[in-house]
Amino acid sequence: MFTEHGPTLRELAVQALSSVEHGYDLLAPKFDHTPFRTPDAVLDAVAAALRPAGPFGHGLDLCCGTGAGMEVLRGLCTQGVTGVDISAGMLTVARERQSEWPRERPGEGGPPRVSWVRGDARALPFGPVFDLVVSFGAFGHFLPCELPGLFGQVRSVLRPGGRFAFPVMAPPPSTSPWYWALLGFDTAMRVRNAVWRPPFVMYYRAFRLGDVRRELARAGFTVELRALPEFGRRRDGAPRCRLVLATRGTP
Repeated sequence: MFTEHGPTLRELAVQALSSVEHGYDLLAPKFDHTPFRTPDAVLDAVAAALRPAGPFGHGLDLCCGTGAGMEVLRGLCTQGVTGVDISAGMLTVARERQSEWPRERPGEGGPPRVSWVRGDARALPFGPVFDLVVSFGAFGHFLPCELPGLFGQVRSVLRPGGRFAFPVMAPPPSTSPWYWALLGFDTAMRVRNAVWRPPFVMYYRAFRLGDVRRELARAGFTVELRALPEFGRRRDGAPRCRLVLATRGTP
C-alpha cells in the first residue's frame, strides 16, 4: 500500500499512538506517499463537477493537509484561496509544495492569492468571507456528535449563497474485503482509544451520508447530491462516489 518513500511501520505506529495533531506533524513529510492522500482522480472529478458553478471569488480548503485540494481551488477561484489545518507540520509541507505549482492558469489570468492558516476546523478564525469551501478525506477525524458544530462553523465563514462541497464514497457491500478491512480498522481504533491517551480520532465508518445530509440541513444548508460519473456505479445502481453540494441560504 505504501511506496518506498512512504512511512515505515514503526513510524506509523508512533503516529497512531500520538494525538491527531502531533501524529500528522510526524507523518507530514511522507504523507503524499501514502494512500491517505486524496487521489488525483477524485480531485479532478470534484473540480470538473464544480467548474460549471464558478468561477468563485474566495475559496477555503478545510483541513487542507499538504495542499492537494488547494490546487483544485486555484482552478476555480479568482481572488484568493486559503488552506486551514490543525497540523503545523502539514502546513509546512504545503508551503514547500506551493513552489512547485504553475504560476499561471492556462488560458486565464494570474493565479489567486494563496494563504495558509493553522487552525481548528471546529473553531475557524474567519468571518463570512468565502464563496466556496471544500474538504477532502478529513471527516473521519470528527466524531458524529461534532458534526453540528463543524457544519455550523463552515456556514459561519461562507457568504450567503456560498457553497460547501466534498466527495463521499459509497460504503463497500458486506461481501467486499474492503468492508471487513474498514470494520477491522475502526474496531482497532476504538480499542486503542479506550486504553490509550491522547485519543487519535480516525473512523472510516462514522461519516454516514444520511447523518451528514440531516446535520447540514439543520445547520442552514440546502443540500444536493451529484453523482461523479468517473467512478461508475455499484451493482445495486448507486453511484460509487457522490459530490455533496451544500448551499448556505440567506440569513
